[in-house]
Amino acid sequence: MIEEKYYINKVDTDKKSIYCHHDLMGELLIPTHKHDKAQMLYTEGGIVYVITQTNTYFLPARHFMWIPAGVEHSIHTNSENVIMRNLYFPVKKNEHTFYESEGIYPINDLLLQMMLFTNRWDGNLIKGSRNYDITKAIKAILPTICLNNLPLSLPFSKDVRLTKIVKYLDDNLGESILFSKIAVQFGFSERSLYRLFQKDLGMSFIQYLTIRRILKAIELLLEKHLTVNEVAQAVGYNSVPTFSNTFYKILRQRPSDYINGERILKRS
Repeated sequence: MIEEKYYINKVDTDKKSIYCHHDLMGELLIPTHKHDKAQMLYTEGGIVYVITQTNTYFLPARHFMWIPAGVEHSIHTNSENVIMRNLYFPVKKNEHTFYESEGIYPINDLLLQMMLFTNRWDGNLIKGSRNYDITKAIKAILPTICLNNLPLSLPFSKDVRLTKIVKYLDDNLGESILFSKIAVQFGFSERSLYRLFQKDLGMSFIQYLTIRRILKAIELLLEKHLTVNEVAQAVGYNSVPTFSNTFYKILRQRPSDYINGERILKRS
């Protein structure tokens, strides 16, 4: 049960309003909860994970997460000084399908400036007010400009056998990891292990390992301030171009561009 000190108890007090909240997170965990309103979450200043009943989402800098109404989630971070910018929107009938699914999207300069413009507001924004209309416009443009739902999430393993393998992968991301050797090490044939990954996680071994490595790479780029070459080595890539190309396929930008964007955000 969420304690009264959390602002999230106020989100649904007015069913028709748009609720706005900007503040330091103030702690490392916001426990599992849900809202009757959909949530647009943008964060600055640290590593943030959003955990739902089925997935762990990684929310990097210069990206936002859309959380549909009614989705249970908790928020985890590495620093109490993470700034959270939240907009909560009432659900309307016959809305665009964009609003029905969880997703992480890059935030462009227009959307960032609009979000920052709401920084001076807090609490319920009442329909008919200027502030309400501005935040409503933010929601309205999302399906038009947010075309890339980035695969920055990993599903939970439900099979105990696979949980052990996933733990091993997490602990050895910097090593050379071969599917054939993993299968032998954990007592599987390659075919049976391939099927287990597909059945339990809905993705292949390579897909899981690739996303996990890139998520770790983002953490290292943001927190450890390592060079791109150092990060590539730390997550198991001997080739910087291969690492850069893989990073680009997932985040739609190169590691160096990502770091530059983070520096620009801090200066602004």
